[in-house]
Amino acid sequence: MKIPRLEDLIIFENEDLIVVNKPPFISSLHEREGGDINMLNLAKQYVADAQVCHRLDKETSGCLIIAKNPEAYRMLSMQFEHRKVKKVYHAVVNGTHVFNDLSIDLPILNLGNKNVTINKQEGKPAQTLFNSLKYFKHYTLVECQPVTGRMHQIRVHLATQRAAIAGDEMYGGKPVFLSQIKRNYRLSKDQEELPIMKRFALHAKEVTFRLRGDVEVTVEAPYPKDFATLLKLLEKNDV
Repeated sequence: MKIPRLEDLIIFENEDLIVVNKPPFISSLHEREGGDINMLNLAKQYVADAQVCHRLDKETSGCLIIAKNPEAYRMLSMQFEHRKVKKVYHAVVNGTHVFNDLSIDLPILNLGNKNVTINKQEGKPAQTLFNSLKYFKHYTLVECQPVTGRMHQIRVHLATQRAAIAGDEMYGGKPVFLSQIKRNYRLSKDQEELPIMKRFALHAKEVTFRLRGDVEVTVEAPYPKDFATLLKLLEKNDV
């Protein structure tokens, strides 16, 4: 995997903060299993005091806020703590689902080792709002707005609606193959078909927060190549 330069990922920057369009397959922070490539390391090569303000799952692409100094980190941490940061994600889910301001309010329990489950007795409060954006024959593009910030929140909440994210096998999602959506698509006998996306289809599309002086800013991250390709193929073949 080619290591990106942070400069090439920046979609917003001022004296306090950077917002990057995080590529998939790069962790936000150090991982226990090792590996030197993560967004924090890349950011520290750009600004020595850089701190990542929140996390995205390794496979998730999109808006990631990075503070350039301790004061900016505290400012953003307070906004996250008081749920003042608005986060908007886009997901391609299995099946056709009509979500109109659907609010899922189901507590999530972190089981450790990157596993979570819905648990009404011991879980922590978790709320996500869902709206369907585009319908295909076998899939739906959904806007997801997490009010809280629990691990795997969007993924597990969608799974409770039988709308698991495409490719998210941990929560019952199935990968998308071109042969499933394209008529008369044929593979040669010795050819193994790979999924259109080699990860689950979740992208942090937009983030809204406040700068110093209480100025509100919204930053939008374009779809990465794999997500854009999936949507293009669905628009062409799965209608």
